[in-house]
Amino acid sequence: MTVRFRRDALFLIAGPCQLEDDALNLRVAEHLARLAPRVPGGIIYKASFDKANRSNPGATRGLGLDAGLAALDRVRRASGLPVLTDVHLPEQCAAAGEVVDVIQIPAFLSRQTDLLMAAGATGKPVNVKKGQWMHPEGMRGAVGKVRAGFAEAGHGGAAEVAATERGTFFGYGDLVVDFRALPRMRTACDAPVVFDATHSVQQPGRGEGGASGGAREFIPPLTLAACAVGVDGLFMETHPDPAHAPSDGPNMMPLAQLDDLVLRAVDVWHRARA
Repeated sequence: MTVRFRRDALFLIAGPCQLEDDALNLRVAEHLARLAPRVPGGIIYKASFDKANRSNPGATRGLGLDAGLAALDRVRRASGLPVLTDVHLPEQCAAAGEVVDVIQIPAFLSRQTDLLMAAGATGKPVNVKKGQWMHPEGMRGAVGKVRAGFAEAGHGGAAEVAATERGTFFGYGDLVVDFRALPRMRTACDAPVVFDATHSVQQPGRGEGGASGGAREFIPPLTLAACAVGVDGLFMETHPDPAHAPSDGPNMMPLAQLDDLVLRAVDVWHRARA
């Protein structure tokens, strides 16, 4: 079985915040497929079929489960990349597991026992994002629930689980990154650790109309710092035109600037491990 979350080679999870039309989805995927050979652990394409935790009731949520999974299947077949999506309800896990290569648990849902166990029960690799209020050791329980679901479903071997740092609440409408969390979370969970460089610069509720804002200029330094401290994977949302993306534009990396940052990150990662 292919290991998605390698500990010996830096991997990247990247893609748009949410699925859009095939033209956009495939444009990003084809770009990432060209970059993938230069990332030691490869690239996993990510995109959401439903942004169920948007700030405002009228905000664009995405394609929905069935259309979204079909779109992700087209991305995989066209690009050759493995694909990831997030789930919000236990009953979504089995359907997602039939299509995607990796299932992701959003930070706001990182303590939902039924959801975590249902994700584990699919047998697919699971990436769990750390809640913005949680201490690093608090992720031990989240990862343990995924492993329990995997075992109770009768799968052999060990569940493949990663834990992702995506910033901690710092007062109202801001996040801060404590890089001590990376080695602490790896030790506590005995799992690969991912750094989410784009959601870590999010500014919840500080965008137009109460939407999330962001400080995109801090994505590169935080990414390089994470690689220097020690991380197994990186997570970055990217878009050809973030200003016109349906969600999370202020904290997405412009696609045209992605390659340079990723290659610098790979270099720092290698130097830190030398």
